[in-house]
Order: sequence, then C-alpha cells, then structure tokens
Amino acid sequence: MQRLLLLVAAALPVARPAAGQIPASLRSNLGAETAPAGTEVGLALLDLATGDSAWSNASWRVHAASTMKIPVLIELAQRVDAGRYGWDWPVLVRNEFQSIVDGSPYRLNPADDSDSTLYALEGRQVPARELARLMIVRSSNLATNLLVFQLGAPEIQASARRLGADSIVVLRGVEDQKAFDRGLNNTTTARDLAVLLAAIAQGRAASDSSSAIMLDILTRQEFRAGIPAGIPPGTQVASKTGNITGVNHDAAVIFPPTRPPYVLVILTRGFASPMAAEAYMAAVSRAVWAGVVGVP
Repeated sequence: MQRLLLLVAAALPVARPAAGQIPASLRSNLGAETAPAGTEVGLALLDLATGDSAWSNASWRVHAASTMKIPVLIELAQRVDAGRYGWDWPVLVRNEFQSIVDGSPYRLNPADDSDSTLYALEGRQVPARELARLMIVRSSNLATNLLVFQLGAPEIQASARRLGADSIVVLRGVEDQKAFDRGLNNTTTARDLAVLLAAIAQGRAASDSSSAIMLDILTRQEFRAGIPAGIPPGTQVASKTGNITGVNHDAAVIFPPTRPPYVLVILTRGFASPMAAEAYMAAVSRAVWAGVVGVP
C-alpha cells in the first residue's frame, strides 16, 4: 500500500504557492476555527494534486519539538541511498550525549520519554531502521539522539534546506537542557514541514525504496489525536507530532481514497493543555477535509 501511495504522489506536480483548486472559502478561512485568546497558530496546506497551497501564519517560527524528527528521517534515508549507511546497520544503544554548549555529558530520563523500551537495550546494538521506527512511531527521544549522533545535526539541516525547507533550524538532539536554557533550539515553520512532507510523499526526498520505507514508518504513527482525528476513520495518514510545554504540533500527509493526497501542518503555542490544542487541530483538519475532498 505504501509503495502505491508513493507512486501516485510521485506523479503529481511539485507543490508551490499558487492559486488553484483549494476553494476560496477554505483559503480565506484556513485556521478560522476558534483559537483561544493568547494562543499562536501557524498552518500550511499543500494540495499535491494541483500544486495549490494555502497559508496562515505559515512563516511563524517556533520550537520544533519532535517534528524535527522528520528531517532526521530524511537524512537517514539519503545516507542509505548514497551507500554511506544502511537501514539494517547496527547502532550501539547508549544513554550519554554531549551538550552543544560546552560538550558536557547529559543523559535522558526514561520517565520523560514517550518510549521507554529502548533504554532496556543499553549496551546492545539495534538496527537503524528500528531506531527510525521508534523515533517516529513512538517519538522516542533516545532513538532520535542516537541517530542525530550518527548523522550530525549540520548535515540534517543542510539536507532539509536543499529540499526547500529553507528556514528550518536543526542544531541538536533533544533534552539538551544547557542548550535550551540558552535558547539554542531546533525551530521550524509550518511551511518548512509542509515542504519536507511533500518531498517525501512525491519521492523527491529519497529513492523510491527509501521513500516507501519513510511513508510506511510515518503511517504507523501512534499519536493520532490531532490531524488524524479530523478525518474519516481508516484514511491513510503519514504524520509526525511534536509536543513540549505549551507547544503542540502535528504535520501530516493525508491520502483520501477518492483523490490524490494533500499535506496539512498545524503548529500551535499557548493552548491551555495538549488536549485543547489537539481538539483545535482536529477541528481544522475536519474543515480542511470537507473543503479539499468535498465530503464531510
């Protein structure tokens, strides 16, 4: 199924800001679902059938949280394609990393990670493909840091920018408290993430085989209370969420059964709770589905 979705998307035009098939009513009201006072929202919508797009505060820069794991996945796929890495290459699991501030060591706390299974494998080797799966599907911070250590943050950022995400910033892995305290964070915009997901869906980010692997991993995402909650059950969605205190994001490629896919990215800050942000994202997603697909 994932290869079929990839081949369909690859035949479509590259998404670009332009007028087209997105209804004017949706374009003018993108993000109009009521957001509480004091919140900030950035949205991007790309119709991969036409290359049409709609934006609402899409250049707003915010902490990327775990959405930065999308460019990590892309860099891994590109390394595999270049023969410099392998999906099944073993990676030693360790829980010690160096702060980008001063090189001092720090460890991740399993209690603060959405996946704790990898910590039990410390000292053992795990295939890179499994780390990629845990990084996306379970949003494992430990898997992410292991891959960032292997691939390098500058290289990850450079690859994302070559694909057109020209303002995304990838400085480090996650939970580097010294870096966070100094404002040295991974940041993104809704446009950046939309461009990267479109590149994956259209097979421009990597080879057909690696693109199919990325889509397969992204469609197994377990956190589905945001964008996926606003579309009909059973619809294929390739997505990645991101959450830290006060920040809640979702970025997705949606594959309706009756038309080519579209990309929707919703970034939020300042909602009273993650549940409130997820409810807002689901409402926006529902409105976009009705506007783009044409059925409730």
